[in-house]
Amino acid sequence: TIYKETKKQYDSFPHHTEVKGVYTFCFSNEFSTFSHKTVYFDFQVGDEPPILPDMSNRVTALTQMGSACVTIHEALNAVIDSQTHYRLREAQDRSRAEELNSRVSYWSVGETLILFVVSI
Repeated sequence: TIYKETKKQYDSFPHHTEVKGVYTFCFSNEFSTFSHKTVYFDFQVGDEPPILPDMSNRVTALTQMGSACVTIHEALNAVIDSQTHYRLREAQDRSRAEELNSRVSYWSVGETLILFVVSI
């Protein structure tokens, strides 16, 4: 077991493998078998290519422009992670709202039928 967590709504787990090969993921729904769950994977395979050409070949101080590019790139990666998190939360909340809407609709139909039966 590399990672185990319970009762989490959102979690991120970065893992860098040391050995190449095929890996298996296993999820358990032991805590609550009645509620629906959505699991989102975001795999990043391999190392990220360098932003600037020949950046990995030489060890020199970056120019101010190059340093700004690296900083902007790291900030954009953080923004992408945040957007993914908010997209997942929005999908979860939309599903919850649609389920609530259907329950309210069924309740309203039931109340209407009871109202007709009582009025007759």
